[in-house]
Amino acid sequence: MSSVNKNLSDVEGSNIPDAKTFKFGVVYSEWNYEITNALKDGAVKTLVQNGALSENIIIKEVPGSFELTLGAQYLAEYSNVDAIICLGCVIQGETRHFDFICDAVAKGITDLNIKYNIPVIFGVLTPNNQQQAIDRAGGKHGNKGDEAAVTAIKMLGLKNSFKSSKSVGFSR
Repeated sequence: MSSVNKNLSDVEGSNIPDAKTFKFGVVYSEWNYEITNALKDGAVKTLVQNGALSENIIIKEVPGSFELTLGAQYLAEYSNVDAIICLGCVIQGETRHFDFICDAVAKGITDLNIKYNIPVIFGVLTPNNQQQAIDRAGGKHGNKGDEAAVTAIKMLGLKNSFKSSKSVGFSR
């Protein structure tokens, strides 16, 4: 799907569960702050618009995208959250640093999903340049923070669907 003229955050027709009973952690990078702050604001706004209570949203900042994994682990271990949204921005440069950071963060976040059995959402932008980052942080292509928040809510809905199926005696 081409994103040239598309707002990627449009989720119309999407069935988003009510988030009022959930507690969320949001961890975001202070590196590329103009971008990551917009991602964080978008995520929080979307959580609240979908029923999350402001007092049930814990927001923590880490120095860079590489530190998102440990920040998310701290949230999982010390805050009793139902889902964690990780937000960052790593802009392609002239060295391989971009590849190492992106690979490490993706793997780290994936591992946390399994370790804690809660949704830990990868909301990290990996654009080629600053303009692409702006376009995905509330610009013409939407806000990746919004999308990460919707993903967290939907994954909690999915998890709850298994719990409710189990409680009424469904089996494989």
